[in-house]
Amino acid sequence: PETTIGHDVWIGARATLRSGISIGNGAIIAAGAVVTKDVAPYSIVGGVPAQHLRYRFSPEEIAQLEQLDWWNKDLNWLKEHAEAMRDIKTFLSQLKSH
Repeated sequence: PETTIGHDVWIGARATLRSGISIGNGAIIAAGAVVTKDVAPYSIVGGVPAQHLRYRFSPEEIAQLEQLDWWNKDLNWLKEHAEAMRDIKTFLSQLKSH
């Protein structure tokens, strides 16, 4: 089975992923984690076996990021919004004002 890794995912050193799982967009896999099941978008997992620790953002913010599909925007769009991307609330509010 094919393992799927979403966009903007960070995988720590020596992490192990079981074949056939799906890692959602924006997820963080802790160093040394052994991931045996799917990881939800924008969640942080760690341990052996890996367990869900917390989400990076609120459910509403995650839904907005998933809908925005920002990783498929062109380079000019990314440059224009790069500074705002340092803070999720600033980033999402800037997009609402456009």
